[in-house]
Amino acid sequence: MLEESESALVEAHDLVMFDLDGVVYVGGEAIDGVAAVIDRVRESGRHVAFVTNNASRTPDQVAAKLTKVGVSAEARDVVTSAQAAARVLVEQHGAGARVLMLGGDGLRVALLEAGLEPVDDPEGAVAVASGYGPDVRWRDIMRVSTLVRDGLPYVASNADLTIPTPYGLAPGHGVLVRTITGFAGVDAIVAGKPEKPLMEETVLRVGGDQPLMVGDRLDTDIEGAHAIDAPSMLVLTGVTWLEELATAPPRLRPTYISPTLAGLFEQHPVPSVTDATVELGGWTASVADGRLTVEGEGGDADWWRVAATACWRHLDESGSAADVSDTTPPGPVRQLGAE
Repeated sequence: MLEESESALVEAHDLVMFDLDGVVYVGGEAIDGVAAVIDRVRESGRHVAFVTNNASRTPDQVAAKLTKVGVSAEARDVVTSAQAAARVLVEQHGAGARVLMLGGDGLRVALLEAGLEPVDDPEGAVAVASGYGPDVRWRDIMRVSTLVRDGLPYVASNADLTIPTPYGLAPGHGVLVRTITGFAGVDAIVAGKPEKPLMEETVLRVGGDQPLMVGDRLDTDIEGAHAIDAPSMLVLTGVTWLEELATAPPRLRPTYISPTLAGLFEQHPVPSVTDATVELGGWTASVADGRLTVEGEGGDADWWRVAATACWRHLDESGSAADVSDTTPPGPVRQLGAE
């Protein structure tokens, strides 16, 4: 269940890790107010990290995009799943190892910077590394799949099944990972969220002893925070909405909920729970005959807290998700497509 923060949430943390799509920007535009919030986090003396599963772009390219949309960032603030994959490979095979690469520039640069030798010829390669790359060829996928089947170790940057594009959600790198592992009959070592390597890489590179993950997606950002026992704050500017929260098992539940990043500088009270109701800040939520009802008047963040808590109690006790189809959340926040 949700936890309480009696003071501004950011005060308890020295590293704030931000997901990108759906948290900092959507498409080519920054989310309203984000730049000012991130500046304020920095001014408070906290470390700031931008964490992305996208392995196709280098940290320089990600920082350039952030700067273009008005968010202050440098390459050293950005940590990618390609960098996490490179560290996994160095730890397993040592610096200088030849790695058969299937991906784009982001992966190649990460491998080189880690002291590895990315190659296109499998001769002498000790492992395969893959990351999203729009120009990956089918013949190379076939060759890699065969080599993995025959025993070559496989590290994947991430396993996201979708990726946002100007024409909507499209198949992501996870589809390629499933193709290779399904054919080969083996599991890949996955570096990106929700697995540990990317989260640990972020803390190692950027610094901090008390990290907080801020994300919009339960099955990457929030689950990734659980993987390293770090607290998380879910924002509602991306893909997660009431339907996703209502069905979330414990491993996908955030520590805190806020409609926007402004929640970093706010207190986070927890609802009071009785046998039938959940109450906070003028709102009362309950699930009766399988349906969620929220009544009263108060702040938007408290509405989400009572709604999520009531849904999770019902899910844990009954084994079935509450029906939220006729429940309308308050406020202007709307669901947006994001990675």
